Amino acid sequence: MSSEILVLGAGMVGVSTALALRQRGHHVTLVDRKAPGLETSYGNAGLIQREAVMPYAFPRDLRTLAGVALGRGNDVHYQLPAMPALAPRLLRYWANSAPAAYAPLAQAYGQLIAHCLSEHAGWVEKAGAQDLVKRQGWVRGFLEPAGFDEACGQALQIAREHALGCEVLDSSALGRLMPALRRPLAGGIHWTDPWAVSDPGELVARYARLLQGMGGEVVRAEVQSLQPLGAGWQVQTHDSVLQAAQVVLAFGPWADGATRALGYRLPLFVKRGYHRHYAMDKPLPMPLLVTEPGFMLAPMARGLRITTGAEFAAQDAPPSPVQLAQAERMARGLLDLGEGVEAQPWLGARPCTVDMNPVIGAAPRHPGLWFNFGHGHQGFTLGPASGRLLAELISGEAPYLDPRPYSPQRF
Repeated sequence: MSSEILVLGAGMVGVSTALALRQRGHHVTLVDRKAPGLETSYGNAGLIQREAVMPYAFPRDLRTLAGVALGRGNDVHYQLPAMPALAPRLLRYWANSAPAAYAPLAQAYGQLIAHCLSEHAGWVEKAGAQDLVKRQGWVRGFLEPAGFDEACGQALQIAREHALGCEVLDSSALGRLMPALRRPLAGGIHWTDPWAVSDPGELVARYARLLQGMGGEVVRAEVQSLQPLGAGWQVQTHDSVLQAAQVVLAFGPWADGATRALGYRLPLFVKRGYHRHYAMDKPLPMPLLVTEPGFMLAPMARGLRITTGAEFAAQDAPPSPVQLAQAERMARGLLDLGEGVEAQPWLGARPCTVDMNPVIGAAPRHPGLWFNFGHGHQGFTLGPASGRLLAELISGEAPYLDPRPYSPQRF
């Protein structure tokens, strides 16, 4: 039976959920304070990462932890004032990264990732977005031979276990693949299955236009409150009131505040990240992750996008783009990099859970309220896969995946 549904949040997860619901005949209204694709989904590396079957675990060896604490690397940065509030959740994240705990969590994570390309493929075609997508994969590059040798063995094992395309490139092969590099790297691992999107925000925007073409509605308004109303729900915005039988919260990094207002205490936290585009005459053929410093070089429609690793900080804390500054310095040693396109770097937050899996399913104490958030680094990748799963649950269909690992009830 179809119903009126409000989907709150117009990033990749929210838009994909709205599409899957509309596909099943529901009357859907998508609500966000900004146009679709202009928040968290705008700021990623543009990868649909089929190879990302292993979620990002918290480092557990003392050497790595000491390096992070002393600020020696560039893949992780933290703001000290935020750490007391973050510490309890980071401790649970660390505990879930122990081998015995991590294995079943990774298995659940991998079953969603396995469907990322097939679920995106249909929407890419229907949205007429083929021009945004390159199906050539991406490369993980290494400056030092020791790190390269160790990572190759791990990558090839993962590729065998999950039937993934993976090619090991020595220094010469990587140089031939990426002639724009000014200096040789020790080597690279080419994951061949993933897709690279030249404008992530535009892909979300085209999905949203497809939703409108299918009869869905897109409302640009800031949600001020959400509360039950009889057998349904009411959303108060700055200038209107919206009502529906059901509501989906797809607020990404803002989900913690929205769920707390309804009395939930889910173990959520954010990892912040930065990016900036740079002019470049000789583009890279595909994204390149420079592993040891920890930054991505992603060719985009606006130029070469440099994205940083994770920053642990309060979501609303002032920017501290030290990672981006270091990444830019190192990138200029590797490439003929031009000037920055934007006046200021982009800053956003990734919505994370302590067990590395997203929250997908019915709110435990509120009939008609549904959650779809907490995708960490992979909201752009997993939007359609998790959107389909939630739409099936809402519609009473047999879910195509076991939904229990993602249920809000697990907390």
